[in-house]
Order: sequence, then structure tokens, then C-alpha cells
Amino acid sequence: MHSTLIVARMNTASEAEVAGLFAEFDRTEMPHTMGTVRRQLFTYRGLYFHLQDFESADGGDRIERARTDPRFVTISEDLKPHITAYDPDTWRGPADAMARRFYLWSAR
Repeated sequence: MHSTLIVARMNTASEAEVAGLFAEFDRTEMPHTMGTVRRQLFTYRGLYFHLQDFESADGGDRIERARTDPRFVTISEDLKPHITAYDPDTWRGPADAMARRFYLWSAR
């Protein structure tokens, strides 16, 4: 399984609306199209963490390919009032907000 972690800024008062937007998005074919098998959203002191698990290691590439899909474009626009880039000066797309894993342990 492959995972990505997107880090951004979020107004914590937006939690319910952001969760609702993703619940609606996840009822479409988009998770399957991107290979997503699990999505978790976290917030901590104004930060937003979006952990996404994929069925294969090409999850990041599949997100990039999905960026032109109208459903992806719509959710991206709908999230803008609630979520902002961690570093707006360097953000061009989801890949610019992905944390880099530097350690992994698994019982498997």
C-alpha cells in the first residue's frame, strides 16, 4: 500500500463542511479512478492533514492525472474557502503540499 500526506492550513470551523465535501466526492467514481482505498482528514492547531492510502505505488501520479477531471476541479474549488496552501509561494499543485516520509515501521 502507498500513502500520501498533504499538509495545508485550515480554519477549524470548516471541519464539518470539508468532511461533507469529501464524503460527497468519495461517493463518486473518483476514489476508484485515483486508486484510493482510504482517506483520513486531520486537523491540529490550524493545520490540515489529508492522509490518503492507495492500492498501488502510483497514487501520486494518479492524483496528478485526475487533476483535470471535472469532479476533481470542482472539489478543489469548493475547498478553497476552507483550506489554503501551507506555503502559498511554492504551491502549484497537490504534489507541492505532500509531506515526505522519512521512516516507516510495520508489523507485517
